[in-house]
Amino acid sequence: MPEILEVELYRQLAEKGLNRDVSGCWMVDGRYGRGGTTPRRLTAALVGHSFTQARRRGKLMLLDTDDGPTLGIRFGMTGGLVVDGAQALDRLRYGPGLFDEKWVRARVSFADGGHLWLHDPRRFGSLELAPNEDRLGPDALTVTLPELRQALVGSTGRAGGAAPLKARLLDQARLAGVGNLLADEMLWAAGLDPERRTPLSDTELRMLHKAIRSTLRRLGRRGGSHMGELMEERRAGGRCPRDGTELRRSVVGGRTTYWCPTHQV
Repeated sequence: MPEILEVELYRQLAEKGLNRDVSGCWMVDGRYGRGGTTPRRLTAALVGHSFTQARRRGKLMLLDTDDGPTLGIRFGMTGGLVVDGAQALDRLRYGPGLFDEKWVRARVSFADGGHLWLHDPRRFGSLELAPNEDRLGPDALTVTLPELRQALVGSTGRAGGAAPLKARLLDQARLAGVGNLLADEMLWAAGLDPERRTPLSDTELRMLHKAIRSTLRRLGRRGGSHMGELMEERRAGGRCPRDGTELRRSVVGGRTTYWCPTHQV
């Protein structure tokens, strides 16, 4: 499942497609576009131009062009990037584990003979010309403590609030880049209940901020969002790696959640 760490790898790979003339575009159909992006509009916007910068905000990858709109790429649950035949990841944890050209949903061809492909087996990704980046919250890799405090403020005006804590972490308009696996790992590391609705104290907020930063660093070094301590225990009878308590399974923010009822309060 591409979360912020995987999309950062895709961004790095996309840099190989910079400053190369685009000679052709293809998108499977208009349903794969957002914000009115159609195959015709995509071709008109990109052919004859080149990408000048590869950026990322949360899970949204952004390719700026030399004289036209930015191309936004969302990877959904199983999307991946291929540039000149190279992939950033061998496989995703919940993907099919193999590359098949039938799952390529969009292609950008370069005049030098190379290509950039969006590979998306479950077809939950999308392309969008000139996406509204302001709809996203601060990036989880660089979020500051004051930004996190603001992201978690609810109707009470204090960090925490009415919605479950995990749901707030998953809200891309509040904090960009955190998906289901990372949210569980961060809250486990911080010792916070994902279902919690009461406000966080200043100490708890600092603990969560530290957990976000340390989790992203640790899992980034290990190779991705699926490399957390909880990953192998996300099953019936799975136990907390910290204290051995059987993990509780619940649904928070519409996502399957695993957490320890002993140390996450």
